Amino acid sequence: MKSWHEECGVFGIWNHPEASRITYLGLFALQHRGQESCGIVSLNNKLHIHHKALGLVADGFSESVLDRLKGPTSIGHVRYATTGDNLLTNAQPLTATLKEEPIAIAHNGNIVNTKSIRKNLQDRGAIFQGTTDTEVLLHLLARDSGSQFEDRLVNSLVQLQGAYSLVILNSEKLIAVRDPMGFRPLSLGQLQKEDGFSWVVASETCAFDLIGAKFVRDLEPGEIFIVSDGGTRQLWLPKSPKKAQCIFEHVYFSRPDSIVFGQGVYDSRKNLGRLLAQECPVKADLVVPVPDSGVAAALGYSEESGIPFDLGIIRNHYVGRTFIEPRSNIRSFGVKIKLNPMSSILKGKRIVVIDDSIVRGTTSKKIIGLVRGSGATEVHLRVAAPPTTGPCYYGVDTPSRSELIAANNTQEQIRQFVEADSIGYLSVEGLFKAVKATSQSYCAACFDGKYPTALET
Repeated sequence: MKSWHEECGVFGIWNHPEASRITYLGLFALQHRGQESCGIVSLNNKLHIHHKALGLVADGFSESVLDRLKGPTSIGHVRYATTGDNLLTNAQPLTATLKEEPIAIAHNGNIVNTKSIRKNLQDRGAIFQGTTDTEVLLHLLARDSGSQFEDRLVNSLVQLQGAYSLVILNSEKLIAVRDPMGFRPLSLGQLQKEDGFSWVVASETCAFDLIGAKFVRDLEPGEIFIVSDGGTRQLWLPKSPKKAQCIFEHVYFSRPDSIVFGQGVYDSRKNLGRLLAQECPVKADLVVPVPDSGVAAALGYSEESGIPFDLGIIRNHYVGRTFIEPRSNIRSFGVKIKLNPMSSILKGKRIVVIDDSIVRGTTSKKIIGLVRGSGATEVHLRVAAPPTTGPCYYGVDTPSRSELIAANNTQEQIRQFVEADSIGYLSVEGLFKAVKATSQSYCAACFDGKYPTALET
């Protein structure tokens, strides 16, 4: 299967005199969700003004660019592409003119039936500009015969399967959408201003914290939230019999200071560590996290086990995250320049290294080698998630099954490969317990193989 995964962050604000600058700040807070391209579209007198760029938000937007993005309403997007197609044509928000009206769409997630929809559209003469799955929605909207935009939107969305949290802007409305299974987070907030408040929507609540907005609530799965000069209203997509909120948002992807799916991510990660200590105890002198994603879990492990916590590995924060770096040669090099073990803390001690997950295993092997090379007498690896045995098709970048070490090796074989004295993973049951939920409300397919939708081959 060819994947079109979109690890992304979306943001939107309605009716604020500094809309583009607020959106810029919102995207800055969501930068961890995508570092390959960014974009903002503003609405001014029913016309769209847009700017998109490859790279980071801070590099893509200057004062002069933000001055040009006039208007009281805007939406924005940060994108990480996993297919290698990091082209400006794929940068979002995607823009078009449909039925003489401008439209812009920012999408977080992955539509799993893209291939069949795209082929059907191309057979009927559609011409695609890029390779992003979001573009199929533009084509579906363009071909629908409904007289009202909301009708065309619903008719188009019901044809999509998979994960989509959307922020859409036309000539007179800001629209936020969450798919019926609720794979990806999407939150509503209010930002106070002199004459009332502005509605704000974002992938994570950490964006609200930065701009001083108040978190109101999450969009419900299947909800379409519409803001216009006439106020707000809701529409609903056909109800799904199950929820499939992404558990990996709590394990790794979301920022720890966000509230995702109704629970603080930092608290979830500490819970993961506490439960890991209960399930996989070990005699050791020190608990050391892999920075930064393992810190909260390591604190939980330390508190539960009574083993002291210390920062025995220091991270260089000016190096990109290894997990989502697309080229393997850069990924391998990145471990060496990103993490530095402190021999003054590690030497002569039995160390428990806590990480959030293991994907290929190559990074874990290098980290254990660094710790052991700094004089640790024992190195025990504990993983605050179950073994990753399957790829994600709903918007988080994981490799193919053949590249996942836990899909092709026993736990003992993994221990031998990473050269740890022992290894322990959190159970799937512990994972759900940590987020105070059940498998009925979360998708954990990358861990348990239970994919909530059909998948195209």
